[in-house]
This record gives sequence, structure tokens and C-alpha cells, in this order.
Amino acid sequence: MNLEEYFSRIGFHGSCNNLDLATLKLLHKQHVLSIPFENLSVHCGERITMDLEVIFNKIVRSSRGGWCLENNFLFGWVLRQMGYDTEMLGSRVFNSATNGFNPSDTHLINKVVIDGKAYITDVSFGVSSQLWEPLELVSGKDQPQAAGAFRLIDKGDHWVLEKTGRKPKVVNLEFAKSSLVNQKLKKPIYSFTLVPREARHFLEVSHSLQTDPSSLFTNKSICSLQTPTGFRALVGWTYSEVTYKPEEGVDVLDMRDIPDDEIDQILREKFNIKLQNKLQPVNKTAYYTL
Repeated sequence: MNLEEYFSRIGFHGSCNNLDLATLKLLHKQHVLSIPFENLSVHCGERITMDLEVIFNKIVRSSRGGWCLENNFLFGWVLRQMGYDTEMLGSRVFNSATNGFNPSDTHLINKVVIDGKAYITDVSFGVSSQLWEPLELVSGKDQPQAAGAFRLIDKGDHWVLEKTGRKPKVVNLEFAKSSLVNQKLKKPIYSFTLVPREARHFLEVSHSLQTDPSSLFTNKSICSLQTPTGFRALVGWTYSEVTYKPEEGVDVLDMRDIPDDEIDQILREKFNIKLQNKLQPVNKTAYYTL
């Protein structure tokens, strides 16, 4: 594993010597624009691991994406190798079905301290909840980004990340009532504490997320990639291109279903992913929105 391969993978051409916020922002944005958030391994007979070398080979050398336990683990390693003051944290994703946060840390994020200020980095949540830049760890401050206004709220014993977005404008009317279309302008995303975590903290949940019949990731095949104007997503057989239109107060969703024999082509052309094993798309009933 080496940094140069990673930098080439995300198209980063900046200096490795400037351990400042500007460099961190550039790394963060290049990662989300280059590496998909995806769980396709679960649906093509592959096992997802917390072995960093396996993750590096998959994401950097095999032009794949990964879910948060892979992408953010890799990103934290990159930052530490560069010399950033970085710690891994665990977070609990908001579950709209129960209207509360999940009981265990199913999401991995990183905290970075620069010149005495703390920032939260998260390069792997996907779709419209994806950060393009780090968030300053300060309570109640709107931090506008392409997808909308993110804010962190200090609740005393934990922090909450929430977002205010825009109304969806669905181009294809047959998808106007699709369960994938998010109708909530304001929503919590996850909660977290500032307790540092090691990779072993996530071993059990990594296994559960890819094997539990009730897990979102066993019920849906998901691939999303941020673009300069929004993001692309393939959930089951439904392919979406989302364009952010902040000047109009809307996100434009262009959605269509893809036949089985075109799935591999979509993955190659829209996400730069070529799978070694055959994907079996899945889109069972489970709450998930773009």
C-alpha cells in the first residue's frame, strides 16, 4: 500500500506536505467524486472485510468502491500516513422506520484536528446525504454544501448530524411516488460520540450488515457516485441521475429502470466499475431514499 497509488486513484495532484484544511477539503472532495459508495460485493458472492490491505487492493487497485467501513477506514489511513491528527469514530445511523438512531455503531467516520480545530470527515454515506467537504465540529452552525445545509448538534453525551435539503423534482412522472424519492426537507442522518475507535470495534457489525436478512445491505444492491453537479445511483434495477439546482430550490431526479443485460454496462460507463463476479441486483422492501 502506498499513498501515490491512492492519490492517482482519486486524481489528487496537490502537495502532501501541506497538512492544512485546504488540502483536507481537496482530498475529501476528490475521493467522493472518484470512488463510489457501494455494497455490490454482498450481491456478487464476495465477502467484505476490515483488512486494510484487502480494502486497498479492492478500492485503489481494482477500481471498485465500498461502503463506509471500507472507504472511511481507507481514508483515515491515508490521513494518518500523511501526518494528519486523525481518529476513527463510530456513529449510529438514523432509522426512519423506527424514528430513532440504530442501537449500534454501524457507520464509521473520522475526526481530524487541524490547528486546534476539530473536523468530521465522511467520504462514504452516499446519495444526497454525502458530504463533499469536512464539517467543522461546532454545534448549531449551518455548513452549506452542494447537497444542502448540514449542521452538527451537540446533545451533551453525543452529537447529531442533520441536513436541510431541497424539494425533489422528478422528471419521469412514473417515478414521482417511488419510495426512493426523499420527500423530507430536513432529516437527521446519524449520531456519534467522540470516543476513539479501532477497526476491531466494527468487526461484528461488518459481518452482520452483510449477512443479516433484516439489514438494508442484504435487501438492496446500492451503488452511488457523486458528480460535479449532483450524483448518480443504481439501486436494484433503478438508475438515477440527480442534478442539484440550488438556484431553483430543487433537486432534479431523472430515473429509469435498467434491464438485466444492461446492468454491467451502466456500472462500467457511469461508475467506472467492472465486477469480477456476476451481480444479482436486489431491491426488496427496506427504507432507503436518494
